Amino acid sequence: MILIADSGSTKIEWCVLDKGKVVAQVFTVGMNAVMLTKEEMSETIKKELVPHLRGMDIDEVYYYGAGCLFDDICNNVREAIKENIPSACNIMVDTDLLAAARAVCGSKPGIACILGTGSNSCYYDGEKIVENVSPLGYILGDEGSGAVLGKLLVGDILKRQMPQYLVDKFMKQYNLTPQIIIENVYRKSGANRFLASLSPFLAENIEEPSVHRLVLNAFKSFFVRNVENYNGYKELPVNFIGSIAYNYKDVLDEAAKALYITIGKIIKSPMEGLIKYHSNK
Repeated sequence: MILIADSGSTKIEWCVLDKGKVVAQVFTVGMNAVMLTKEEMSETIKKELVPHLRGMDIDEVYYYGAGCLFDDICNNVREAIKENIPSACNIMVDTDLLAAARAVCGSKPGIACILGTGSNSCYYDGEKIVENVSPLGYILGDEGSGAVLGKLLVGDILKRQMPQYLVDKFMKQYNLTPQIIIENVYRKSGANRFLASLSPFLAENIEEPSVHRLVLNAFKSFFVRNVENYNGYKELPVNFIGSIAYNYKDVLDEAAKALYITIGKIIKSPMEGLIKYHSNK
């Protein structure tokens, strides 16, 4: 049996495959491997996952996770899994970016992108990631992400770059004042999550010219500052995963066409693609 994990900071989706068929699907609390010790991750797996695996003989584990950036961190995750699933003879730990690439590209070369709270991208050769433009986070980069869309929205609201009725609608809908916004962005932790939580306002009002223009330009910026750094970006399909890509697919496609870029797949989460990828291996 194969166990696949799609791990974020807030939740993990686990899926057990037996001869290519899904036999169990479990959701547990998330784990960011950068922020947790091996012992903390092991305890989480023991309490949240192991009870659901009773009677299952897991041979292989493929764990794709937030924070799995360096060898020592990946080793901690691997050991935490091994302690709780001793039957596993093969445990692979890698980034959520590789999960995205395998989910949307399978075993074919392509460019894979993530547009969610943050953003990321890579050139994938059909087997591994061979090039990655650093996303740099929502302050220096993360173009097209929920956090940056929220940041651009708030900037335009506070600088009166949108019609007054939209400004009033936004402030009322989110029960905000300029003071509350500044406090959440500059004085409290989790500014990226706060900003991303405001981005649905853009989707709800995408027919407004000022809103459409903001989102379109944000996606163009993502393509120019990230995708256009990969050789062959005009010949290869550019694939996307994540809630922002999925919810704004029409505007994303418009931005791509303006830059003569071809979009391939756009899916909300990687698990369906990962199941297909590992079932064919």
